[in-house]
Amino acid sequence: MKIKKITKKIISGKFKGTTLTLPSKSTTRSSKSIVLESFFNTIQFDIIDANFVEVFSGSGSIGLEALSRGASQIYFMEKDRDALKVLKENIALTDPLSCEVLAGDSFFNIQTVIKNLQREKEDAYFYIDPPFNIREGMEDIYDKTINLIASLPKECVKMIIIEHISGLEIADIINGYELKKSKKFGNTTLSYFINPKFNF
Repeated sequence: MKIKKITKKIISGKFKGTTLTLPSKSTTRSSKSIVLESFFNTIQFDIIDANFVEVFSGSGSIGLEALSRGASQIYFMEKDRDALKVLKENIALTDPLSCEVLAGDSFFNIQTVIKNLQREKEDAYFYIDPPFNIREGMEDIYDKTINLIASLPKECVKMIIIEHISGLEIADIINGYELKKSKKFGNTTLSYFINPKFNF
């Protein structure tokens, strides 16, 4: 019996309508369309010509949507082998020259992204969507994620967006990054942390 592919379309921009394949639900959790639309409605034109980092990328649907809407360079980070294969196939449908894939542990690979941004004297939007901590082996994932955010140097950060389980309590300030707003979508919440040096 042939397994039906799970897909999602790019909503807007130069790659609008491109069909992306999603990894199996057993390996990754795809962001809901309503979450994705709300996010891009929030940042709108700010994303144009910006760098965008999608941590825990899965299919890459968030980063590729950002690319479609005008972001200049996308960094993808993914550990799961099956998800990586799907991610690379999806990137091939858009603009591979504007994308960089870092395979392996995101908590380690984030340092490579930071070095690249520092070398180019650039900043970026960081979209962080870790697996929910209710998954087996992920009990400390949010502690590690908060530590990752706290470690990001301010010259490299424009905004940090965390997609997380709604029951999670997050401090209003993480190492100087200030919580601007949180928006709840059932079990999922988007929390936006800003770098105070930028005017949002």
